Amino acid sequence: MAGNWKMYKTPAETIAFFEKFRPLAGQAAHCEVVICPPFTNLAAAVEAVKGTRIQIGAQNIAWAKEGAFTGEISGPMIRAAGATHAIVGHSERRQYFSETDETVLKRTQAALEFGLAPIVCVGERLEEREAGKTEAVLAGQFEKGIAGLTPQQFAKIVIAYEPVWAIGTGKTATPEIAADAHRAIRGRVREKFGAAAADAVRILYGGSVKPDNTRTLMAQPEIDGVLVGGASLDPVSFASIVNF
Repeated sequence: MAGNWKMYKTPAETIAFFEKFRPLAGQAAHCEVVICPPFTNLAAAVEAVKGTRIQIGAQNIAWAKEGAFTGEISGPMIRAAGATHAIVGHSERRQYFSETDETVLKRTQAALEFGLAPIVCVGERLEEREAGKTEAVLAGQFEKGIAGLTPQQFAKIVIAYEPVWAIGTGKTATPEIAADAHRAIRGRVREKFGAAAADAVRILYGGSVKPDNTRTLMAQPEIDGVLVGGASLDPVSFASIVNF
């Protein structure tokens, strides 16, 4: 159960969030809980979750270890801050910051090289869904952005399916629509990496996930967890999602 805070909260607000969230879901043992605040809050978040089962992730990662890449944050820097995960290829990175499937692969490989677990995002836009291209889009994103990993690398990633038309819009894919997309992704994994890898990989659903739709989404056998945006900013709301 992952939370993506996007561009919200200061370090002080981060500490206040965890003061409320820790007693509600800090020892959740039925799932992994990962919260991804902005880079400026990583240190405060890592300190705030000490003694709990909560893990902290970054929202992006550079593909280089270091160098002349103004504005980028590298894997070793993220690790040094105490984070364990990194979101890669979020639709907002693709939409606003020219992220491509090729750079998604490079960032994923960098995360793995520096000991971070990548949460790799895929998903179609509204016009692609309406044109009946969902499976083709997902196949293309998988082929260029994930299939280049070795089997050993692939075993360490998490995939997040985010229909772009459902992110922050209040529209949620029905559990059946989401499960169909997850099934298509898992089929690609089976073709490329084999049946055992397809069974083992965790595929999260992201897109207007809220406390009141988590149970029906999680009832789908194909859905292994959720990547939550807005609802992860409120400690009570996100705790109720974690403890669905």
